[in-house]
Amino acid sequence: MKTSAEVRASVKIASLTAGAMLLSAGTALSADLVISNWAGYMAPDIAETFKAATGLTIEVVNHATNEEIMGKLMASQGKGFDVVFVSSPFAHILNGQGLLEPLSDASVPNLANLYPEARKLAYDPGNTYAVPYAWGTTGLCYRSDLVKGTPDSWASLLSPPDDLKGKVTMLATDRWLMGAGLLYKGYSVNEKDPAKIEEAKTALIEAKKTLLAYDDTTFYSKLVSAEASLVQAWDGWCNYGIAENDKIKFVVPKEGSDLWIDTMVIMKNSEKKEAALKFVNYILEAKNHAWAASNIFYKVPNKPAMESLDPALIKQYPNMGMTPAELVGYEELQDLGEAQRDYSKAVSEIKAAN
Repeated sequence: MKTSAEVRASVKIASLTAGAMLLSAGTALSADLVISNWAGYMAPDIAETFKAATGLTIEVVNHATNEEIMGKLMASQGKGFDVVFVSSPFAHILNGQGLLEPLSDASVPNLANLYPEARKLAYDPGNTYAVPYAWGTTGLCYRSDLVKGTPDSWASLLSPPDDLKGKVTMLATDRWLMGAGLLYKGYSVNEKDPAKIEEAKTALIEAKKTLLAYDDTTFYSKLVSAEASLVQAWDGWCNYGIAENDKIKFVVPKEGSDLWIDTMVIMKNSEKKEAALKFVNYILEAKNHAWAASNIFYKVPNKPAMESLDPALIKQYPNMGMTPAELVGYEELQDLGEAQRDYSKAVSEIKAAN
């Protein structure tokens, strides 16, 4: 088990505020593979260990958001990249555009390490074009010493009691801000009905009056400092707060939540497909995939990797012990198609409202 100093170091890496992480034994022109990923989302020595195992060199270039890398991939038709990490709705879009290389158990044997539930995800049953790398859900992260009882409803966030007003934060990103409003109203996180989206928007504008802030990056720090008492949080990010204060807890509201999945995909226009397949297969080795769980506190859909974790990690961060059956009971985030414009418009109006 890590010391508290090591945990804090891991949290800083995982906060995605680190600088560009170049993990190359050569330059972009000489590396065997170009990988695009979020900063801090793989082991810092991945280039060295992968080269030792396969003889292949890699360069990792970082993207800050799904939208950023999608713009590059659409403009280049995927050329210049071999393996890319994107969230599942974006993998779905890339596949629909014909930009992804098909996958199979024969080409990626370590797919066998995935939980059965991770082999049957709605966006890609059988993992035919995307390999799930990390998964989790969204809920309420709170200071148990500052909040009365367990805040087990989205109403705790959108309609907080008087003692929590001004002590609450919500995620600013379109899908999760709207998701909280939609779940509060009893709707799906993938709702496309304009009338229901409007209802959620109205509820979120009203909730804005009780908020401390919209915050996607420092909400757990606000809990640690007691500036906030209750925040909307991704499960893994709540763990960063727990690492610094064991009074911080995580709960999924009784109305349910989303299932988010980050994936690895191989570009069809890659000129190094065989090497790219080796990289994906390498990540799926239990010892390699376990790095993400034990260092950035995200659950991974890899059975032997999760089973290899120190039990003390699960004890310290209880949401790490959520089972695959529990996770797939939540709503898998889907590509919204044209409705994404309605979400973005609604969020713009929410943030502009007085």
